[in-house]
Amino acid sequence: MPTSPKTPYAHPALAALDEVVRPALLLYLDAHRHPEVSGEEARTAALFADRLATLGLDVTRNIGGHGVVGVLRNGEGPRVYLRAELDALPLDERTGLPYASTNGAMHACGHDLHLAAAVGAADLLARTTSHWSGTLVVLGQPAEETLTGARALLKDGLYARFGRPAAVLAQHAAPLPVGLIAHGGPHAPVVAASAALTVVIHGRGGHAATPHLTVDPVVTAAAVIGRLQTIVAREAAPSEQLSLTVGTLHAGTAVNVVPDTAELGIGVRALTDDTLDRALAAVDRIVRAECAASACPRGPGLTTVSRSPALHGDPAATEAVRSAHTDLYGPRRVITWPPSLAAEDFSLFGDAGLDLHGEADVPLVYWMLGTASPEQWATAGGAEIAPNHSPRFAPAIRTALPAAISALTVAALDRLAVRPTRNGGGPPATGPHP
Repeated sequence: MPTSPKTPYAHPALAALDEVVRPALLLYLDAHRHPEVSGEEARTAALFADRLATLGLDVTRNIGGHGVVGVLRNGEGPRVYLRAELDALPLDERTGLPYASTNGAMHACGHDLHLAAAVGAADLLARTTSHWSGTLVVLGQPAEETLTGARALLKDGLYARFGRPAAVLAQHAAPLPVGLIAHGGPHAPVVAASAALTVVIHGRGGHAATPHLTVDPVVTAAAVIGRLQTIVAREAAPSEQLSLTVGTLHAGTAVNVVPDTAELGIGVRALTDDTLDRALAAVDRIVRAECAASACPRGPGLTTVSRSPALHGDPAATEAVRSAHTDLYGPRRVITWPPSLAAEDFSLFGDAGLDLHGEADVPLVYWMLGTASPEQWATAGGAEIAPNHSPRFAPAIRTALPAAISALTVAALDRLAVRPTRNGGGPPATGPHP
């Protein structure tokens, strides 16, 4: 793994990289074979917690559900959090890998890679405590896919119990060439604001032979789905990035029965919270109007299942970590990430979650990490690479994992204090790099 002599902390921290990759890989394979969906991550949490405890971290379990916190104290200095996610998706894996999941869930978003990288970084930092000072907090977050886990952790007193962060760091797998790092721009969101809703349309059920005696909620649902598409096409400016997806539709039990209800699952994403607010107001208006037009016997039920603000990284901290990554990998492997309509609840660890944790000005740094092998990328220019949330999503783990460990380790060291060397060289141990 290339290092730069200009980076005083890179060489000592990464010298043992080869030694930590194997145990981190074993954790990855175990988590990948046995994925657990949001809210059910008991086994994954135990696997993660046990490994952190083995490394000497002080581990606390069952925070905000199955959340895990591991703390490594190493003298005076900043408190830096590393966030990784525990949960998988309710998806049948079709990668054909020998370690593929067979239980109906899948790590199709790279959370198993994130967990393994966090463990690997903690391992490296535990081995190199003479080179840094401060407190490392490694966080295993449940229920990220449902955008509810960060809120649950913070409501359970995360910062009150484990200390205010000087920075919270996270990385995410992306369908980019392996080893490529992508940081967000200083004035643009990294990922979008997002909301998930359930809509229940109430009809009047009956026999399919007497449709005039019923109010068919399936027909109303179809009208709703068609009309919802006009929000993006006709209610958002062409310059706005907005996405609306009806991901689920549940209704009926038999072809000769008109059901009483139909239920829709709707996801809305936008790069600004204002655009998201307007889109959600339009969803509410359209659903209610279509139900009225169908003479539904009662108004629809609209429930916001989850909502997460757009994610903006702290400009100064992001630039410092980007510089550290550039020193490590070189400028050709560190690029700028364009704003994405992917969604995260990571923003709640910063100012967006102030009402939950009460700590203003918590810097967040979040970057994307390439996971596609050169062979995959060379095929049709990467056009056939399975993206996140695909049943064929498969990181090139043997090369992606060392890159993920080193990227997270170097980022953590940039935010922690650097201990002076014995001969007096090196920067003073006074806090993160500016």
